Amino acid sequence: MTTKRPLRAATLAKAAIPGALLALAVPHLAYADTASVTVTSPGATIGPGTPFTGVSSHADCADGLVSGGGITQTTGDDRAGNGNHVMGVAPGADDLSEFTGTPGVVGQDVTHWLAFGGSGSNYSPDFSTTPYALCLSSNRVRHTQVVMNKIAGPTVSQTAKLVTATCPTGTLLIGGGARTTPASVGSLKPIASFPTFADAAHDFGKKAAADGETDPDSWTAVGGIGGGRDAGNTTYAYAICSGAGDHVKGITTKVRFSELSGPTVAGTHQTATVGCDTPGDWRRPNEWHLVSGGAAASGGNVTTTDFSKAGSGGTHLTGSYPGDADGTPAADGSTEPASWTASVHVGGSPSPATYTDVWALCLDTRHGAGNGR
Repeated sequence: MTTKRPLRAATLAKAAIPGALLALAVPHLAYADTASVTVTSPGATIGPGTPFTGVSSHADCADGLVSGGGITQTTGDDRAGNGNHVMGVAPGADDLSEFTGTPGVVGQDVTHWLAFGGSGSNYSPDFSTTPYALCLSSNRVRHTQVVMNKIAGPTVSQTAKLVTATCPTGTLLIGGGARTTPASVGSLKPIASFPTFADAAHDFGKKAAADGETDPDSWTAVGGIGGGRDAGNTTYAYAICSGAGDHVKGITTKVRFSELSGPTVAGTHQTATVGCDTPGDWRRPNEWHLVSGGAAASGGNVTTTDFSKAGSGGTHLTGSYPGDADGTPAADGSTEPASWTASVHVGGSPSPATYTDVWALCLDTRHGAGNGR
C-alpha cells in the first residue's frame, strides 16, 4: 500500500534543500561573527587632595572582557588644572592590583580597568578621576591576554622614556594602556599611549600607527617628566591581545587618528576627537566597533617621525576616553561608543610646538564571517 505524504510537509522538505545548500556554500550566513561593546563607569573618585600624591579608581566588566578603557579628570578652573594629571590607564588583575612585575604575558581574561590621577605642587578639592571600561563580547575574541613591558625612567628633568608591549604572534591587538610610578614625583606622568607596530617602518614602536592602518600588533607608552627627578621612576606599557586559542584569522582592526596643533598657552587645555568608520553599503555593512583608544601630548608628526615630547615638561594629559563625536564621555551602561577623545592641558609654563593626538582602535567583524580556523 502506498502511503501518501502530506503536501505541506513535502513542500517544506523541498524548500529546505536549497537553504541547506546555501548554508554550505556561504557558511557565514549560518555562522555569522558577532561582537558588541558596552561601557561601564562607576563615576568620579575625588582626589588627590594633597600635593605630590595619587588616587586610583576602577571600572569593571560584569559581562565580556576588557578590550581597553579610558579616564577623565575634573580640575576645577584651568589654573588649578596645572596640577592635576593622568598617572595611568591600565588593565588590572582585580579592582586594585596592577601588573608591574616581570615583563611578558601577565594576565588572562581580564575584566578590570584601572585609572590613576596624580597631583603636582598645585591641588584643589575639585580634583577627581573617572575610569571607563570597554567590555567586549565576541564569538571570535573569546579570551584575552595582557602583555606588559616596562622601562626605568624618565629621571632627568625635561625628558621622556618610551616603551612598547607587543602581542604574541598570531594574536590580535585589541587595546592597550600606559602607567608611570611613583605619584610622589609630581611632574612624572604618561604623556602618550597609542597603537603601533613592532616593525622597522614604525621604528619598532617609536612611530605611532597612522590613520587607516590596519592590524597594529603593539602598544606604546611614553613617560614624561618636568623638573622632578627620582631614581625609582618607571614607565609601563600594556597591550591587550586576543587569546592564544582564539581563531582571529580574517577579522581585522583599523586605526583612526587625528592631530591638532596646540595647546600652547600656560594654564589652558584642548581636546581632539576621532571616530570609527560609519556603516557602509546596506548589502555589506561595516561592523566597526570601538574597542580602545589612545592619546598624546606631543611635539607633532607622531605617525611619520619618532615620538617627541611637547614643548614643556609640564604639559600633561587630563583625559583619554570613549564618547561621542562632540567629545562627551560615554555614560555607564551605554553601548557601541562611536568616538575617542584626548584632552591635553598645558601646565604653568607656555608650551611651544605642542600637539594634541588621538587614536581610535576599531574592530571589524564583518570580514571574518565564516573564516574561523
